[in-house]
Amino acid sequence: MAGIYIHIPFCRQKCYYCDFYKTVNVTQTDSFIAALKKEAALRKAYIAKEKVKTIYFGGGTPSVLTGSQLSFIMKFLNYYFSVTPDAEITFEANPDDLTKEYLHVLKNEGINRLSIGIQSFQDEFLKKMNRRHNAEHAIESIENAASAGFSNLSADLIYGLPGLTQQQWKMSLQQMFSLPVEHLSAYHLTYHEGTPFYTWLKKGTLKELAENESVNQFNLLLDETAKAGFEQYEISNFAQNGMYSKHNSAYWTGEKYLGLGPSAHSFNGVSRRWNIAHVDGYLRGVENESGWFEEEQLSEKDKFNEYILTRIRTKWGISVREISERFGNEIGKQVKTIAGKFLQSGKMIENSGIYTLTRDGLFVSDDLMTDFMII
Repeated sequence: MAGIYIHIPFCRQKCYYCDFYKTVNVTQTDSFIAALKKEAALRKAYIAKEKVKTIYFGGGTPSVLTGSQLSFIMKFLNYYFSVTPDAEITFEANPDDLTKEYLHVLKNEGINRLSIGIQSFQDEFLKKMNRRHNAEHAIESIENAASAGFSNLSADLIYGLPGLTQQQWKMSLQQMFSLPVEHLSAYHLTYHEGTPFYTWLKKGTLKELAENESVNQFNLLLDETAKAGFEQYEISNFAQNGMYSKHNSAYWTGEKYLGLGPSAHSFNGVSRRWNIAHVDGYLRGVENESGWFEEEQLSEKDKFNEYILTRIRTKWGISVREISERFGNEIGKQVKTIAGKFLQSGKMIENSGIYTLTRDGLFVSDDLMTDFMII
């Protein structure tokens, strides 16, 4: 089984915190989609023997696509790849794009999971982030999606925002849990170099939230999601009734995936490949059938580090038995010794040879990962 990720790099306006590759030049969408089709044709052998069980439209803002453009993409994906009838097909969207008419289009094209970029239910923070929607749009988009027949809905929220209080964060979470959403992705604000937020932070015109307040907001997130019946299955991801993101879970458990579009990444178990993060360069490269990507072969050390990096973040944890089988008994013993240290400090728990993070461990997960990795 494999997944396909499609990066739609277009946005109508740029959010001040976002460092994903995007452009506001939406006049290039048609030429981009033509290149996307050619890349799919050129790369169909990458996962030729695999059934595609997940497709994920990310960005950028996939909801800038028209119905006819989306229909064209779905047709060539089904032509070039063996997409299973029950494939999870996720589509990221901005709330203000999800009109009743557009939701009907998405449903007709086979989209069965929506990931809605809410980010906040408070207008003051939406304005600070330069989001196009307001809190009313956010609520309506989820209610309209549910009314349109979407039963697999995910939403994003951001905490750790400058000026965000504990009470405001709690209100956003409670608003989320009052809506028909069974999956939540909640991320702490990161100041990425090259974004307006990063520039303003360095200039001193934006004040970062105090570390203790960020810790309190993360604790509140864990408490409130548990009360609402959401299971934390990855550091930033929570689901009710087992409604995990199948696509992202496949990333974390090491399954193959093909990335199409500028800045998209691919992984087939032995190598990693990433496309150039530039629309014009991508268009030229695909047209010339060269120069639109870079690739590296993964060493055994790389594969082990990749395993630790992805699995330790999840409810599935790291398995000593699996590590011993894949990387040798010596590595397995080493992992068990390191894990023992974190068991004693209360950062990890062990169940049948599988080690997972405790709440205390979640706060220092990056440090734990480094201890396990082979440098």
